[in-house]
Order: sequence, then structure tokens, then C-alpha cells
Amino acid sequence: MRWMELLLLAVVGWSALGVIGIAISLRLGQRAQGRRHALWLVGVWAIYAAILGGVSLLEPQHVVPLGQDQCFRAMCFAVLGVEPVEAQIAAETGEIMRVKIKVSNHGKQSQVEESIRAYLLDEQGRRWRPLPGLSGNALNSRVAAGSEMLSEPVFRVASDASGLKLIFTHGAWQPGRLVIGDSDSLGHRPTIVKLGP
Repeated sequence: MRWMELLLLAVVGWSALGVIGIAISLRLGQRAQGRRHALWLVGVWAIYAAILGGVSLLEPQHVVPLGQDQCFRAMCFAVLGVEPVEAQIAAETGEIMRVKIKVSNHGKQSQVEESIRAYLLDEQGRRWRPLPGLSGNALNSRVAAGSEMLSEPVFRVASDASGLKLIFTHGAWQPGRLVIGDSDSLGHRPTIVKLGP
């Protein structure tokens, strides 16, 4: 666990104790003391939110080269490449792209990164999610200790899409949104893997 995650846990734990202290103060009729505790609680979260936002705005975007691991604890994901798929699916317009991703488990027991997912982003800010049922092994498949597998998500992108990048995320509703400096944190530019020039 990274120290920024530990910091968030410490703030949450301290806040829980603070809420209990406020409840006890109010129960004992000590309203002034309860207000002081509440102000401390609001102040700490305001400072934390300011630091979270400041780091998100000031930290440069991380670019991971093809073939390099992005690790989330023991589970690592490396984009190996991208290739166009000739066949049209359901006769819709656009291009079909297959992205090859190596998923490896560096831990000592079988693991899965349950909420991990990926999407493509182009220069215009358009997003594409994988087409369901065409990826073979899912990114969030269980991998044995010390083993790896290949996941090949398939995306349909607009024919005018350029500067494609792949982004790994754990979604909008997860603790990483509040971890300072995390790629998924509020307002942070996500870590990207450039798939072409």
C-alpha cells in the first residue's frame, strides 16, 4: 500500500473518531465543544481537498511506453501493441482495433484486479469502451501466482480517430478518487499509453 493511500486511511479513521467525539459531546450537552470538533473535521477535509486538487492540477500527465507494466499492487498490465481488425462487426461504420495487453501476477497467490477496465481516448477527447464478448480473457480475470495471460480487448473507433491512447481505470466510484496523486483521483490527468504517433 502506498503512503498516499495510508494518508487517506488515516484521515478517514481520524474523521470517524471525530464524528464519534461530536456525537458524545452533543449527547452530553456540550454543544460548544461539539462545534469545535466539527470545525476541526471540516478544516482537515478542506485542507485535504485543496491538496488533492492542487496535486491533480499541477502534476504532469504520466505517459507509459508500450511494453512497460502499470502495476496495481501485485497485478501488472502492459500494453504490447494494437492492430486493426479487418472484419466489420454488425456492418457498422468505424474501425475495429484489437489491443494486446499482458496481465501478470507478481504476487505469491492467485489474484484478480476486479474493478480494472480500459478505454481508448483520441485527440478530440472521444472515448471508446471495449466491445462486449470479443476480448477473450477479460482484464479482470484471475491469474495464478507468478503467471501471466494475454487479454485482447476489441474497440470500435471512429474512422477519423487519431492519436489513440489506452487508459486503465478502476471507475468513477472507488477510493482512488480521493487518493492524492492517483491516476484516477479527482481532476487528475490519467496515465496514458500512446498506441501510435
